[in-house]
Amino acid sequence: MKKFSVKVVVLLMALSLIVGAAGSFAVFSFAQGRPEPRTAAVATSSAASGDTAKIKAIHDLIEKDYFQKVSSSKLYDGAVQGMIDALGDPFSSYMNAQTASDFTQSLSSSFQGIGAEVQMVGNQLTIFSSIKGSPAEKAGLKPNDQIVAINGKTTAGLDINTAVNRIRGKIGTTVQIKIKRPGVSNELTFSIKRDNIPIQTVNSRMIHQNGQPIGYIAITQFNENTDQEFFKALTSLQNQKMKGLIIDVRGNPGGYLQAVEKMANLLVPDQKPIVQIEDRAGQKQPFYSTLKQKKSYPIVGLIDGGSASASEILAGALNQAGGYPLVGVKSFGKGTVQQGIELSDKSELKLTTDKWLTPDGDWIHKKGIQPTYKVNQPAYFYATPLNLNKGQTLKFDQTGPNVADAQKMLVAAGFNPQRSDGYFSKATQQAVSAFQSSDKLKPTGIIDQKTAEALQVATLNAIANPKNDSQLNMAIKVIEKAIK
Repeated sequence: MKKFSVKVVVLLMALSLIVGAAGSFAVFSFAQGRPEPRTAAVATSSAASGDTAKIKAIHDLIEKDYFQKVSSSKLYDGAVQGMIDALGDPFSSYMNAQTASDFTQSLSSSFQGIGAEVQMVGNQLTIFSSIKGSPAEKAGLKPNDQIVAINGKTTAGLDINTAVNRIRGKIGTTVQIKIKRPGVSNELTFSIKRDNIPIQTVNSRMIHQNGQPIGYIAITQFNENTDQEFFKALTSLQNQKMKGLIIDVRGNPGGYLQAVEKMANLLVPDQKPIVQIEDRAGQKQPFYSTLKQKKSYPIVGLIDGGSASASEILAGALNQAGGYPLVGVKSFGKGTVQQGIELSDKSELKLTTDKWLTPDGDWIHKKGIQPTYKVNQPAYFYATPLNLNKGQTLKFDQTGPNVADAQKMLVAAGFNPQRSDGYFSKATQQAVSAFQSSDKLKPTGIIDQKTAEALQVATLNAIANPKNDSQLNMAIKVIEKAIK
């Protein structure tokens, strides 16, 4: 069976940002079903030969006459990168031999970093997702945040690998990231301490709701061990006599297609394909499950805007091939397939080669998968950490996005300011004073740095509480209704 890489999202990690390996680097392809190594085709046409000669001539001129000495390999890498850039495809990329080696390690089961996944959107390095529990998530990095500077240096003009290299460093050290957030006028700065990133990709538990045991499995990504972790979790929940199952791929940027296939074999009957791969000639190759009968218990999938690629393949299979409902909000919309092609010098080309289609033949690229039940989270789930400059405060009669975020955080902390429009009203002042008193801070009604930090902690605690998870609560209701 042909294996594909179903996602290229740069994972800033290992000594930089995310999903990676044994303390090494930063992955930038997430759904990495690595096929047998391929070598690049050699151009034989006269036109191609002429273009090749032109590149060689320019290389020689620069090497001979440029006013500074330049590495020959750097020039050729730049030429290759120029061809990749000409594609206008953020999911195709080139890695030199060292980067490719680091990438190979990055798909193993352990890594170090801050846990943020990034990709190039246009020419802008952009946060795609943050791993649950990672330093990036705790700091408040959000999907679609644009990284404009790393440690005080602009990211303008940087390719993704160079940007990742600037972020990586030793565990315990701090990287400063400045971002531009959609809808926020001012730039935000985050200082994030690098740490060990949890390697477990599957988390499960039993939810006891109204006397009914409901299984819950969250999948953070699809790596080389995910299908095995999932099998163990599913078996355990089944042995505990669960009456229904919730599969959560929110914030999951993708991974090995093979893992999705193996997991779908446990969940989705074989009447429809799990996924269809379409080449540029329009030829489709379907992949079918080996499961003959639908599960005896109801299943619900959870998706959101951070669910991408392999996550979307699983969600599409659950919904269209399994007939299972989805709860949440529209998924990311990554519908192309990448393959890794190893070149003779051990460098590697990640090239978009195919589309993938849902069981019903839908191409969800840039569209995403729509949930059966659309459910937004409480507003404070989307609040931005308060960005107060040294000595800056928020107080009565002020306006702005910081005030609006503070109002959302106050709700998370249990102190309703009666509005969230960004105007610091008397009711907001009273809510701030009440919060400060509860948190053993001086009840000034003014938000200073200490109060801002306390609000951030309270908000994170509220988000971590399953009772506040509107999407999960709806999934439970759907399961309960199906059980009855």
